[in-house]
Amino acid sequence: MCKAMDKKPAAMTELLLTGEMAEADRLTIAGGTPGIELMERAGAAVADAAAERIGGAGWVAVVVGPGNNGGDGYVAARLLAERGIEARVLRIGPPPASGDAAEAARCWHGPVAAATPEGLAGCGLIVDAVFGAGLARSVEGLAAAMIAAINGAGVPVVAVDLPSGIAGDSGAVQGIAVRASETVTFFRRKPGHLLLPGRACCGTVRVADIGIPAAVLETIRPRNAVNEPALWEARLPALKPDGHKYDRGHALIVSGGLASTGAARLAARAALRAGAGLVTIASPREALAVNAAANLSIMVRPADGAQEIAGLLADKRINAVVLGPGGGVGPAMRDVVLAALASSAAVVLDADAITSFADDPQALAAAIAARQAATVLTPHSGEFDQLVNGLDIDIKLKSKLEKTCIAANIFKTILIFKGADTVVAAPDGAAVAGVEADQARTAITANAPPWLATAGAGDVLAGMVAGLLAQRMPAFAAAAAAVWMHGEAADMFGPGLIAEDLPETLPQVLRRFHRQRP
Repeated sequence: MCKAMDKKPAAMTELLLTGEMAEADRLTIAGGTPGIELMERAGAAVADAAAERIGGAGWVAVVVGPGNNGGDGYVAARLLAERGIEARVLRIGPPPASGDAAEAARCWHGPVAAATPEGLAGCGLIVDAVFGAGLARSVEGLAAAMIAAINGAGVPVVAVDLPSGIAGDSGAVQGIAVRASETVTFFRRKPGHLLLPGRACCGTVRVADIGIPAAVLETIRPRNAVNEPALWEARLPALKPDGHKYDRGHALIVSGGLASTGAARLAARAALRAGAGLVTIASPREALAVNAAANLSIMVRPADGAQEIAGLLADKRINAVVLGPGGGVGPAMRDVVLAALASSAAVVLDADAITSFADDPQALAAAIAARQAATVLTPHSGEFDQLVNGLDIDIKLKSKLEKTCIAANIFKTILIFKGADTVVAAPDGAAVAGVEADQARTAITANAPPWLATAGAGDVLAGMVAGLLAQRMPAFAAAAAAVWMHGEAADMFGPGLIAEDLPETLPQVLRRFHRQRP
């Protein structure tokens, strides 16, 4: 994982790993709040969610395990019964022998039966209180049979903390997992609520306040965050009444050849819509007419090969550059990338620019390490695998969160690992351009709709990152903001989206921020 932050992110963006949540509990109890009080509040939040969903129709099956999740379930059962809602506890394994869960079990005076799949027959709702976020083994035996029965019951399911079978730190399914209608978690979300496949099992996620003070975060210093505007909006470039286009930077987008100009044009349009004052496409001469005819607000300059790209980047007013979209894979692209990395501009490497280093990732890492300006890599899963397969590391069994952090550390760069659960990572506190002291962190994004999976969307994202970098937004914040806005624009447009729609929808997303700023 990436190094802990020097400052916590804005309120409620923090994500807690399993050990960090345990520490939050411990610090709260050490501060004078009894553990059973935390359990009572957790159970009350679960009971509230269950009562809202069942609406008085039918009885509630509360399936409990032997740990603290089971204790929360016993509390929820008791409080539901006190509201006049019939609840029955189905127990997996022995009753809790000690601690807060045992006390919660002693206070439940309703029916308790050994859990069997048949025991769910006729219920109107199920509370899943079997396993918590710390599950680190494959689910087997009766527990697996009960989870299968819960999924097949055809009634709403409210999960306690995380659906049973989901690993809290990775979102991995440990053999089998509950598919919940709603998940009630406590204090802060966990990575497993956002990372796939865990996110798909959670349903609606409700974060309940159970009395853990936010001050414990100053001690825990969580390193992971939800990618939401509260994390980065204070660093968005401000538009000044007396400003001009040169204040907002100049982004250069390197185009591919005649048959592959579309990707660069998408990236260029996105950089302009993201706020860059000027955008230029560096075009091979064979494609110059196509690029010039297809753009009005975007300038086009001829440039063939690394030497001419370096010549354009010698102009210090060009302060951000995108390479890779439609650029072709091979030695020529490697040379162009190395020329760009030798410049003082912020560099965004996407698609072919990344794949071109699949057989020599160390060369890419060395070139990035030698520079002072910001660098952002934007691989999808295939490009990521190609890049890291050439390194002497084994990360096949790591979670997406861990993989992104490891790669960010190796390349000493901001890394956007794209997907439906995009992760943005900065390296561990290293002196990397565009990473502020409080930004050595990761951010997990969950707002991308399924229709964002369309050709060219990644090119648009690369351009958006460059547009924000051109305006001198810190690199981690620019990457996280671009990823979130990319998803928000797609969601705002709706089904039927194609890549060209994203830059044209972006102004609607940006408007909300600039209206709120002085």
